[in-house]
Amino acid sequence: MTSLSQRQLPKSLRGISIRQVRLGCGLVLFAYLVSHFLNHALGNVSLEALAGGVYYHILFWQFLPVAIVFYAAALIHAGLGLWALYDRRQFRWKAIEPLQLVLGLSIPALIISHVVGVRLGQTLFGHEKLYPQVFFAFWIVWPYKMWLMFAVLIIAWVHGCIGLYFWLRMKSFYKHAAPFLLAAAVLIPALAMLGLYQGGRSVVDSDSKEWRAENLSRQQVGTQAEQAALKSIEEYFLIGYLGLLGFVLLARGVRALNERRAGMVSLSYGNGKTVRVPKGLSVLEASLRHDVPHASVCGGRARCSTCRIRVIGDCASLPEPSMREAFVLDRVGAGADPAIRLACQLRPQADLSFFQIFLPQTTAATLRTSIPSRIGEERYLVSLFVDMRGSTKLAEKRLPFDTVFIVNRFLGAVSQAVLECGGQPNQFVGDGQLALFGLDSDPQTACRQALRAAGMISANIDELNQFLRHDLREPIRFGVGIHGGEVIIGDIGYRDHMVFTALGDAVNVAARLQDMTKALACEVVVSEEVRITAGLAEDSLPQQEVTIRGRAEAMIVRSVDHASMLSGLVNDLNAVAA
Repeated sequence: MTSLSQRQLPKSLRGISIRQVRLGCGLVLFAYLVSHFLNHALGNVSLEALAGGVYYHILFWQFLPVAIVFYAAALIHAGLGLWALYDRRQFRWKAIEPLQLVLGLSIPALIISHVVGVRLGQTLFGHEKLYPQVFFAFWIVWPYKMWLMFAVLIIAWVHGCIGLYFWLRMKSFYKHAAPFLLAAAVLIPALAMLGLYQGGRSVVDSDSKEWRAENLSRQQVGTQAEQAALKSIEEYFLIGYLGLLGFVLLARGVRALNERRAGMVSLSYGNGKTVRVPKGLSVLEASLRHDVPHASVCGGRARCSTCRIRVIGDCASLPEPSMREAFVLDRVGAGADPAIRLACQLRPQADLSFFQIFLPQTTAATLRTSIPSRIGEERYLVSLFVDMRGSTKLAEKRLPFDTVFIVNRFLGAVSQAVLECGGQPNQFVGDGQLALFGLDSDPQTACRQALRAAGMISANIDELNQFLRHDLREPIRFGVGIHGGEVIIGDIGYRDHMVFTALGDAVNVAARLQDMTKALACEVVVSEEVRITAGLAEDSLPQQEVTIRGRAEAMIVRSVDHASMLSGLVNDLNAVAA
C-alpha cells in the first residue's frame, strides 16, 4: 500500500495547475466569507450577539497559522485573478465567466476602505474598531458607504458562488445538492445584510453624547492624524491597484502586437475548415474566435478531455504538454500517444492539421438545451467488461440466425445479472458487454455490486449451458474484467445517434483486464482498486502484478479462476456489515 501511494503521489501532483491553486485559495476565502456573513446575521438578534460572534470569528481567523493561510490565499488569489486577465486571449465564453472575472477584479478596490480602516488601523495604531464603530461610520458619518458595503457583500458572494458552481457542476452529487446549495446561496447573504441593517439601525437609535463617549474614544477610532494617515494609505493602494490593472491591459496589447508580428499559423480542422490565428492562441480559443463549434464540457479548464484532438502528421514540432494536460490525458489512457492533445491547452507555434475526437454537437446550442448530467459529469464508477469466448468458432458451422440467437441469449444472461445486482448494461460490442455500477450508489457499494454481478453471470451462464447442451459442442465460456475509477459520463455520438456511456481510463483498463483473463487462464480479473474499495481481505484472492497495454506503470490485480466464488465473498462482507 505504501509503495502504491508513493507512485500515486507524483501522478496527483502533476494534476495541479494554476486553476487548482486558484480554486484552493478561493475555497479558503469563501470559508472566511461564510464565517463573516454568519457573524453579520447575528445582528438580527442584537448588538450583543454581534459582539459575541465577532469574538470567536476573530479568535479563529487571527490564530497565527490560520491567518498565514488566509492572507497567503488572499494575495495568491488576487494575483492569479490579474494573471487570468492577462492570460485569457479569448473572452467569447459564456457571459458568466467574464462576469466572474470582472466581479473578482473589482473586489480589492471596493474592500480596501474597510480593510485599511479596521484591520490596518488595528495593526498600525491599535484601534479597536468593531461593529458599533463601523455602523456609526457607515450609517451616520458617511451614509453612502452603507450602500457600498452592501454592494461589496453581493459582489464577493456572487463571485464566490460562480467559482463554486464551475467546480461542483461536474460532480456526481451536484444534481441532488443544487436545490440546497441554491437555498444557502440566497439565505446566507440575505440574513447577513438584514443583520447589518438591524445593527446599523440600533446604533442610529442609540446615538447620543453618552453613547459616543463610550464607543468613539481615541483607543477605538484613533485621532484625526491617524485617520488621515489611513486615508492616504487607502488612496495610494487604489492608485497602485488601478495602475496595476492598467499595466495588465497594456501588457495584453503589447503581447497581441508581438504575436501578430511573430506571424500567424493555420489550423486545419480535417473537414475542409481552415482558420488563421496569431501564435499563442490555444486551439480551443482559435475555434471560439472563428465560431467553429468545438466540444468542451468544462469550459477550457482542463478538467475534462472532451476538447481532445488528434493531430495529423508529425508531432515533433508541438509544444510539450503541461503537467496538467499530461495528467488529464493519462487519466483517459491517451498519455502515451503524442498525437492526442487537449485543444484548450495546446498553443501551436506552426501550422497544424487535426480532427476533433468528440463531435462539436456537445457544445454551443446543445449545451444550453441539454440536461447537464447527460452532457458530461465526472464521477466514480465501476466498469465491468465481459466477453464471450470462442464466438468465431461457434459461428463456423451454424447458420447466422442460430449464432445470433446464442449470442443474444448470452448477452441476456449477462444483462439479467447486471440489472439484478444494481448495475446498468451500457455498451454491446459484438458478443461483449460493458456494464456500469455506481450511477446511483457509493463506490464501496458499486464495487460489491460488480463483484456479485460477476458471480451471478457465472450462475446464469451455467444455466444457459445446461439449456443449450444439445446445441453446443462445448460449453460457453467467458472472461470478465472489473476496474473502478473517475470517469466522464454523458451522451456520445452524432445527432440522432447519441448514446449514454462512460469515457475514461477505468473503462479502458476494465477492457484490458478482460483480455488478460485469456493469458491468466481465469474467468475474472479484478483490479486492486476494486478489491480495496469493496473491503475484501488481502488474502481473499490471488495477487499478481501485470503490465497493462497503454499504461507505463505495472498494476496489481487479483485473478479469480471461477467467478462463482465472488458471490460468496460478497455475501460474507454483507453479512459482517449487517
